[in-house]
Amino acid sequence: MSISARRRSGRRALLLGTIAALALGATACSSSGGDPLGGGSSTSAAATGGATAGGGSGSTVVVGSANFPENVLLGSIYSQALKAKGVKVEEKFNIGSREVLYGQLQNGSLTVLPEYNGALLAYLGGKATAPTKDEVNAALAKTLPASLAILDSSPAEDKDTLSISQESADKYQLKTIDDLAAKAGEFTIGGPPEFKTRQEQPLKDVYGLTFKEWKPTGETTANAIKDGSIQVGNVFSTDPKIAQLKLVPLADPKNLFGAQNVTPLVNKGAIDAPAAAALNAVSAKLDTAGLATLMKKVAVDKEDPSAVAKEWLKANGLG
Repeated sequence: MSISARRRSGRRALLLGTIAALALGATACSSSGGDPLGGGSSTSAAATGGATAGGGSGSTVVVGSANFPENVLLGSIYSQALKAKGVKVEEKFNIGSREVLYGQLQNGSLTVLPEYNGALLAYLGGKATAPTKDEVNAALAKTLPASLAILDSSPAEDKDTLSISQESADKYQLKTIDDLAAKAGEFTIGGPPEFKTRQEQPLKDVYGLTFKEWKPTGETTANAIKDGSIQVGNVFSTDPKIAQLKLVPLADPKNLFGAQNVTPLVNKGAIDAPAAAALNAVSAKLDTAGLATLMKKVAVDKEDPSAVAKEWLKANGLG
């Protein structure tokens, strides 16, 4: 993942402009906390929630994605699951980072995005260290503007990690992010371009880490750790290169990154109950091990994400 991104996007300080936008939205509309579509609602709750007609009766659901392979794969899974239920779909994949995508979802240019609940909460300025899916989703329900909502979160997680090489782990006896404190000043850290903006201060505040240098390494982060260009990298937990390159994800005992469950984020005014139900059905079937297997096919075996998505949906009775 870039989100980006990963997962991946992320995790993350809120931009001042976003704070202002949310504040303005709050004055213009009621909180989304009580809406049945918010806070990880069930399929049945979503079907009776406040979403207006969309996605099933002539209108088009626009499925977007961030610009990293896993998010494109998830976007394709969402898109094809909706099409299988007769929903008209337009795909807009590989758009960019959350900073770009969130605004497009708010203004209605996009209808649904594959999100990661903890990363989204951190971006919106909420508590990023909530350790469980339900705690994160409850906080999101209070934080999202009334126009947006999350549907059911899947068991699948793609978490941020700070990863190092096996050689560094052995040489410096590094097992947790806490252990980096003695060496951070000598280490270069890499990750997606937005990683420094989002995580430099939280890493200082939570773990007391100040690194020698930050490099934007994007999708090459895992390889950069392996070849020594950087010593620490933001690699997402479902990245098959962790096993392939024998990297070591450091434990996060203070829950800096929190829960990161794959979760549909939707514009409520553009999605209806059948479309929400189709997305919730995907969440019910998607788990971490399965997502990691799918990512190996995309990232290592270089299979087409659309074909991988189609195969998974068929195998799970959703295609």
